[in-house]
Amino acid sequence: MTAEREPASRRQHPVGIVLRGLAMGAADVVPGVSGGTIAFISGIYVRLLDAISAFPRAALGSLLKGRVADFWRDVDGTFLVLLFAGILTSIVTLAGGIRYALGEYPVMLWSFFFGLIIASAWHVGRQIQRWGIGPVVLLVLGAAVAWLVTQMTPGQAPVTAWTLFGAGALAICAMILPGISGSFILLMLGMYAPILAAVNEMQLDRLGLFVTGCVVGLLSVAQLLSWAFHRYRDAMLALLTGFMLGALSKVWPWKEAVSWRINSHGERVPLEEVNLLPDTYAAVTGQSSALLAAVVLALLGAAIVLGLEWFGQHSRNGKAAG
Repeated sequence: MTAEREPASRRQHPVGIVLRGLAMGAADVVPGVSGGTIAFISGIYVRLLDAISAFPRAALGSLLKGRVADFWRDVDGTFLVLLFAGILTSIVTLAGGIRYALGEYPVMLWSFFFGLIIASAWHVGRQIQRWGIGPVVLLVLGAAVAWLVTQMTPGQAPVTAWTLFGAGALAICAMILPGISGSFILLMLGMYAPILAAVNEMQLDRLGLFVTGCVVGLLSVAQLLSWAFHRYRDAMLALLTGFMLGALSKVWPWKEAVSWRINSHGERVPLEEVNLLPDTYAAVTGQSSALLAAVVLALLGAAIVLGLEWFGQHSRNGKAAG
């Protein structure tokens, strides 16, 4: 049985759910890496979609009638609280560290996520039960869409109530899709730096608008994704595999900045970048390509995915034997 063959399975240990949330939050901070990828490879993706998509129906059918216990059960409330507690904790505590690593050790960080995403794409692709022309076309389409998104030139939207709300809605839709990075969408909109600054400086007014947009977007897209996964599983898996493969362009470790911007802290940071081969990177930038360390970290990222897959399979086998 595969990691997502047991939809809405409620057997994960509470600590394991929080740890998954921490991993999802850490991934979502990095432009180019999706928390949805972590949710999928850790075996909670469909459960998460089902829980979120059940919320409007449960609110109208149970909560408004005073049946709080029924509402909590229908939306898998304990699971959602534990998971989002992990995500928010990770974002708040790791935002500064991730930003520092992106500035000081970009090759190392991108190498780790490159290996993680390659292994994730392999993991998702092997869940497809029946390959045919349909899944192949969707895989290619997903890869093309993700690649085109990564080639977009970042813009700069004004920071207003509406742009904060809209950025939250768009980013959360991307975050829940494996391979599509919500933080990268924020970067494309020119909202990544303002949101990161709001998190670091606890600007509650901006965070409130952004989170409201996230809630509206999440409730909307989860309904569609949950419906699609339960009816067209192989097609969705092929599309998501394509998303991950297409997103690899964004997380390629060796890059040269061709234009720059000033972030909210007055720092000069890359705006547009082009991918280079390791030797070319060393020649152009005058910095070491750190090829050996990059390979090791990429293998570590891949090993974590394979380890999660092995652990999930081992746990399911143990429960089946019990």
